[in-house]
Amino acid sequence: MKIKLSDHFTYRNLLRFTLPSVVMVVFTSLYTIVDGIFVSNVAGSRAFAALNLIWPVIAIMGTIGFMIGTGGSALVAKLLGEHKEKEANACFSLLIYFLIAVSVVLSLISSTFIGQFAELLGATPEMIPDCVAYGRTLAFMLCGYFLQAAFQSFLVTAERPSLGLLLSLFAGFTNMTLDYLFICVFRMGIFGAALATGLSWIVGGFGPLIFFLSKNSTPLRLGKPEWNWRHIGQSCFNGSSEMVTNLSMSVITVLYNYELMKLIGEGGVVAYGILQYISFVFAGAFLGYSMGIAPVISYHYGAENHSELKNLLKKSLTLITLTAIVMVILAELSAGQLASIFVSGDPTLMEITIHAIRIYSVSFLLCGFNIFGSSFFTALNNGFVSAAISFLRTFVFQIASIIVLPIFFGLTGIWSAVIVAETLSCVVVALFFNKERKKYGY
Repeated sequence: MKIKLSDHFTYRNLLRFTLPSVVMVVFTSLYTIVDGIFVSNVAGSRAFAALNLIWPVIAIMGTIGFMIGTGGSALVAKLLGEHKEKEANACFSLLIYFLIAVSVVLSLISSTFIGQFAELLGATPEMIPDCVAYGRTLAFMLCGYFLQAAFQSFLVTAERPSLGLLLSLFAGFTNMTLDYLFICVFRMGIFGAALATGLSWIVGGFGPLIFFLSKNSTPLRLGKPEWNWRHIGQSCFNGSSEMVTNLSMSVITVLYNYELMKLIGEGGVVAYGILQYISFVFAGAFLGYSMGIAPVISYHYGAENHSELKNLLKKSLTLITLTAIVMVILAELSAGQLASIFVSGDPTLMEITIHAIRIYSVSFLLCGFNIFGSSFFTALNNGFVSAAISFLRTFVFQIASIIVLPIFFGLTGIWSAVIVAETLSCVVVALFFNKERKKYGY
């Protein structure tokens, strides 16, 4: 039986509705990791370091896709909850066409200056050719990345999370297959890794575009847009937290890489890249759940169904708590196996990586609450609170921790920075939940 946004959500319905989004985000993270596995084991550690050094440039551009997707879906779901179907479709169409136009402009800019970006990020002369080969190839395919990021949220709003999952699986298998062919068979190196990822973006982004341009049974369909700066502004404001999160993560990655290059060189960048990949998968479960439930929250907020908002919040916190405990135990027990996927033949780097994983994974106890807290207020169309949580969590607290902790604890301090940041962020989330409870009636 199909689950609708307007339904009452039991634990069973909640898991059924959000599971496709969880699997979609985790699988997307997994096939992104495939690039790293092939590059590190076939092209070598220097190419892997170059990949991780230049990736933040592409990720910074991609934040706009996540912003429009999460913020726009919150607005569109709210309009649907208010039974304004025509306005919701016009808004949806405007946001997608606007996103395509922005992606073309940023693609031209990033592909032109990718070499200069690599130099600014601290790439050595030996690393720059690999940075340019990887970054420029992905820059040419930014439109697919933008659309894939946005449609992940809009497909949930359209009550088709399973379709989003199928498209992500198809894109993922495309990436993994092409990675093997381009890197292992045709020996195209880091350029092959970038080409495989870019083509998977085209599949993941343009597949939903074709679906929404065609006749379908969902509440959403791409048609003639109505130019409305207020809708664009509201969507950007709603999704500002997701943009801040992704933008801050990219800036923090640059800072981590810079500090690690000073302390232990390319090996530190490799170890942190591995941590990021592991975090993508583990935190991806929380991100997928938050993405899946956000349109439901927005719908009931628009319908002024306060009892269902209370129900969604209570059940979500329970599920996140149980999941967080399982994840930390799993990460601690499998640290050696996770490190060995990327590191081979270098005992020193293996030891550094295992040590880093065991410290860093403690943060999984808290990050789920912070990810959900930010997404919850985005769904309530409160971009200010959502952005404040994200900015403090992913930028202010992490930068302060990265700068201060290594002074006292050295390399261990760098790996511990995220734990301190997540702890402080959890306090902020709890304060906002308490402060806003009467306003929204949850």
